[in-house]
Amino acid sequence: MSRIIHSRISFSKLHTMAMSRNFRFLSTESTTVNGSTKVEEAETVQVPPSLSEKLLVLGGNGFVGSHICKEALDHGMPVASLSRSGRPSINDSWANSVTWHQGNLFSPEAFKDELEGVTSVISCVGGFGSNSVMYKINGTANMNAIRAAAEKGVKRFVYISAADFGVVNYLLQGYYEGKRAAETELLTKFPYGGVILRPGFIHGTRQVGSMKVPLGVIGSPLEMVFQYTKPLTQIPLVGPLFTPPVSVTAVAKVAVRAATDPVFPPGIIDVNGILRYSGQKKK
Repeated sequence: MSRIIHSRISFSKLHTMAMSRNFRFLSTESTTVNGSTKVEEAETVQVPPSLSEKLLVLGGNGFVGSHICKEALDHGMPVASLSRSGRPSINDSWANSVTWHQGNLFSPEAFKDELEGVTSVISCVGGFGSNSVMYKINGTANMNAIRAAAEKGVKRFVYISAADFGVVNYLLQGYYEGKRAAETELLTKFPYGGVILRPGFIHGTRQVGSMKVPLGVIGSPLEMVFQYTKPLTQIPLVGPLFTPPVSVTAVAKVAVRAATDPVFPPGIIDVNGILRYSGQKKK
């Protein structure tokens, strides 16, 4: 009799977990390889996120950020964006469903109100310039956001970082030092809910003023070719230049999934992991 009761309880718990927003039936193994977290994909039941959840996209008016906003809206999630310029000049209908905020990440106190009620954050903040400027934009701004989000009790924080590019790292020292400093801060403040995506070249249709630039014309063929040149990435200094490009839709899909799936493994997801999680690459 006790065995029957135990079986019923176990089945009830399994049913409850399976009916929750996401449940992973197979274990997810995570290991560290060359400083990155290698994640083995597992079977997942995908259920739309709860309307009680709210996503804040930092830099949501940019190339990657706008695709992330749209991806999250497609999943029925309330979305807000925070950037220096506020609402972009996007005429697409989805933009009307985003709450656009104007703020400065270099003044943490100025944007804490925008974190009220936010359950997850995705940061696409980054930029180029002198080494000091690049460190400030890619590092300091994101570290400020990470600390503020942690203080507000945000559950998950996803950071769009960048893959290593060997010799390029030395040419853009401030850029990569800023990125890595932000990564360290995220893994410290969000050890169980921090996810770092490290894409290389991101391609897709990019809005530049009134023009749409089809970066996929170059990126898509390279993505297919470079997926078969993985051994070349091990060549010292120049090997990372063979890192496969990845589409902006793939980055957006994985970023939103990482921000909304409570069992998505924390840590660093490299280009191959992004391709795998987005379904663009077979295991």
